[in-house]
Amino acid sequence: MTDALENLNNVRARIAAAEKAAHRPAGSVQLVAVSKTFEADAIRPVLQAGQRVFGENRVQEAQGKWPALRQEFPGLELHLIGPLQSNKAKEAVALFDVIETVDREKIAAELAKEAARQGRRLRFYVQVNIGQEPQKAGIDPREAAAFAARCRDVHGLAVEGLMCIPPADENPGPHFALLAKIAAEAGLQKLSMGMSGDYETAVHFGATSVRVGSAIFGTR
Repeated sequence: MTDALENLNNVRARIAAAEKAAHRPAGSVQLVAVSKTFEADAIRPVLQAGQRVFGENRVQEAQGKWPALRQEFPGLELHLIGPLQSNKAKEAVALFDVIETVDREKIAAELAKEAARQGRRLRFYVQVNIGQEPQKAGIDPREAAAFAARCRDVHGLAVEGLMCIPPADENPGPHFALLAKIAAEAGLQKLSMGMSGDYETAVHFGATSVRVGSAIFGTR
């Protein structure tokens, strides 16, 4: 419990230092604390320390802990940062505030339909397979700007940015730079990039949110 609080403060301080080093305004980068695989009791101290934005990978797992935590802690913002199957769109729209993993036409259409049905106004990110890795989800970088436009214009999704996970064994900098370039071409303001091992680099390249899990909660 104490470790998580110390880790949270350390991550916050390092984000602030990275913002300053990149000549960016203080507080311009949002911390998304990735709480996947951790139970409510492990998350609660981080909530008590004021953290209100969290990321989860799986709809079913998130359903088991966040409805009760939302009642305890008002003002929570929950991001889905894992792959979404169309048969889980209904549950995802009901539970999450931001879905960061829109990566194909079918899921865009399903999310739009569910959001309209439930009367919910979610925010969305297009996930880009920035390293063009066959095993990873995400849309091809060359198609990302056009796909984001279709999500907005055809499906009516409130797409506000792009998300990526660079190849684990490569320098993330060029991948972050490419995502920023695509976002500029698409007229998108937000960049969800950077995780526990590279979030300071992501801040340097313009991340507006970083998704940090193990550096806060420890190894799973």
